[in-house]
Amino acid sequence: MNTPLPDFQSIGSVSAGFPSPAADYAEEDIDLKKYLQPNPTSIYLARVKGDSMVNAHIPNDSIVVIDKSIKAKNNSIVVATLNGERLIKTYVQTHAGTFLEPSNPSYVPIRIDEDTDFSIWGVVTHVIVKLQQ
Repeated sequence: MNTPLPDFQSIGSVSAGFPSPAADYAEEDIDLKKYLQPNPTSIYLARVKGDSMVNAHIPNDSIVVIDKSIKAKNNSIVVATLNGERLIKTYVQTHAGTFLEPSNPSYVPIRIDEDTDFSIWGVVTHVIVKLQQ
């Protein structure tokens, strides 16, 4: 389903430290569509189900932005296909092998071997989390 992203009103930036005397000066508007979609034909959204990535600030029911045009690097958070199922994990390559690692210690890493039915579907670039219910 393709639903256009609505236009949002911007107030510029907000300080997460000490207030800035320059805060009253006008800033460039924030274009959320451009921010989330640098490669619009390669961008997908997915809702996360489960808590295996909670310590990477990706809780259950959050939405991830996935870019299929980005090549995964070591320690990239990826959406991978494993035995026909899509999952979100951290892609890790070490001298001991290749793994899909959860951020929640309650889950175990998944070792990727040559005979594993595995592919990287895309790289997670953003997480959208609802703070208020």
